[in-house]
Amino acid sequence: MKSILKSFFNCLPLAALISVSSMASAAPAAETRLVPEPGPLTLDALVSDVLASNPELRFYEAEQAAAKGERRVAGQAANPELATQFAQKRSTDTAGTLQGEGLAWSVSVSQSFEWPGRMALRKSIANRQVAMADLGLAQFRTALAARARSLGHNLAVALEKAETTRETADRFLALQEIAVQRDPAGVAPLLETRILEANSITYRRRAADALKSTRQALIELNLLRGQPLESTLRVSPGNLRFAALPSLDTLLALARTNNFELRQRALELEQQGFRVDLAKNERYPAVTVAPYYVQESSNGKDRMLGLGFSLPLPLWNQNKGGIEIAKARQDQAQTSLLVTQRTIEQRLLEHATTYEARLREMSHWRIDSVERFREAAELADRHYRLGAVPIATYVEMQKQSLDALDALLETRREAMEAGQQIELATGAQLKLLAPTTGGVQP
Repeated sequence: MKSILKSFFNCLPLAALISVSSMASAAPAAETRLVPEPGPLTLDALVSDVLASNPELRFYEAEQAAAKGERRVAGQAANPELATQFAQKRSTDTAGTLQGEGLAWSVSVSQSFEWPGRMALRKSIANRQVAMADLGLAQFRTALAARARSLGHNLAVALEKAETTRETADRFLALQEIAVQRDPAGVAPLLETRILEANSITYRRRAADALKSTRQALIELNLLRGQPLESTLRVSPGNLRFAALPSLDTLLALARTNNFELRQRALELEQQGFRVDLAKNERYPAVTVAPYYVQESSNGKDRMLGLGFSLPLPLWNQNKGGIEIAKARQDQAQTSLLVTQRTIEQRLLEHATTYEARLREMSHWRIDSVERFREAAELADRHYRLGAVPIATYVEMQKQSLDALDALLETRREAMEAGQQIELATGAQLKLLAPTTGGVQP
């Protein structure tokens, strides 16, 4: 008895230490559980986050600052040049007799003046470069917002697909385990077990593919947000309503007026026109004016104040090569503008066709289509367990409900992607995607 009590009291400090340690370790865990997890971001909040923290934006902002610096340089005249000379002067007569010696020196300041209109042309070229940099930044921000919104929606869709597919695979796995525990008698129960096992494997593969898509979208979103690639993020797309498109003529007119690429090509064409004029202007020389002062001390002191002029003679180089190059670049800019316009119009028509086709598909949906298919899959599962539904009906119901859910989510995703591309091509906020207060609207 004494030995038992002794061992008990010897173990008591250890038990108390373990208890205290477990309480100490449990306290941070409880405290951690009290910290609420960040809720899912809306699409608008996600876009704001991306635009505020995207690292690539700094590149376009730096390009904009560089273009403004070039404009400042283009409007500045060349600095004047200061020149000095020093010499030792000896004066002799015709017989060679030294008359005197002393220091001779001169100083001059020269300033070059370009041909009239040349600096104005350079300023015009620099102004077009600044405008193109501004358009490049605005285009990148718009494209970045559209990409972030599409990726956020894709992330939510892929996660919903993964969860639904995983639920279906778990149903088949649970039924498979129940069927294995039974004592199958005959070929039919064995075949049912194999059918359940095959469907469990198939849907787990589909769930893994959906999780892979979720991971890819999450990684790209973290790259856009400038966050670590392993950061977690949940996006709630909310209830979206897809509006009807304006007329095709309206879309084309908006694209020809507001599209960022077309506006950049038009600015490039204007810029090349100014470059042609500048190349023609550069045929005429710049004039350098240089006032000077000369002083010589030998037998006396001689002073001279004068004004000099210098200019190159355009005898062999009349800048014909520069004019030809500028005109060729102008022809290229004209062709690039036409090709870009045709390409943008083609892409706009393709996206408009896709958007309208998906809208027609969604017009036949019920508002609660997604929930109804989920309820049907759960209903089939319960009744199959009760023996009221044959396995063929059960498997077909699970397959068709999951395929229908994929079709619904994929149709919405394609409609949203097409709508984003239409707004990007037209350069206008058409508000094709608007949140709703009620249920999910097609």
